[in-house]
This record gives sequence, structure tokens and C-alpha cells, in this order.
Amino acid sequence: MPAVIRFALKVVALAAAFYFVAENVPGIDVVGNEDATLGITGTFLWVGLIFAVVNAVAKPILTLLSLPFLLLTLGLFYFVLNAAMLGLTALLTTRLTVEDFWAALVGGFILALVSWVFDLVFDRD
Repeated sequence: MPAVIRFALKVVALAAAFYFVAENVPGIDVVGNEDATLGITGTFLWVGLIFAVVNAVAKPILTLLSLPFLLLTLGLFYFVLNAAMLGLTALLTTRLTVEDFWAALVGGFILALVSWVFDLVFDRD
């Protein structure tokens, strides 16, 4: 499967995960734009796209910079990195609000889980 199609499918999967997170995690809200071309669905796709780009660009850099913490905590610092990616996404778009660190931690865990399952199913090369 071409990389562009896999990335587009991952954005759709992340949009669905953002819908789940916004509905079930208190403290995380996605403000939908009903007047847009795709409506509220387009808003979730937009937030999923921003999150996928942030993960592709910033996460490898932050993982390298936080390597001592990852080793010291035996990998548990990844949860904090996922929360940071969610917070960075909230900073880049006005459609996503994250109230506190604990909401970001739970939301980041769910989004990382969806991303991991997607990568298992579509076998990254």
C-alpha cells in the first residue's frame, strides 16, 4: 500500500479516535465547525491531520532529547511524551482544548494505542 494512502487512512483512524476521546475523556474537547464543508467530521479530520503531522515531525526529536528519562523510567516516560504531543496539537489548532495534564495523559494513551494498532494492521515498512 502506498505511503500516502496509508497516511490518509491513519488520519481517518486518528479522527475517529479523537471523536472517542472527546466524548469519553473529561477535559478534552473538540469544537466542531458546523458551517464548514465537511461539518463536524471535517473538524475531527483536521485535528487528526495536525496530530499525525506533529507525531511525524516532533515526536522523534523529543524522543531523542528525552532518552535519559526513557531509560531511567524504563519507557514509562513515553506516556508523558504522548501527552506532550496532544498538548502540542492543542496549541497548534483552536479546535482542540485540553484542560489538564491528566486528561492529556489519558487522551494521549488512547491515541497512541489507536496509532499502534493501526501500525500493526497496516504493517509499516
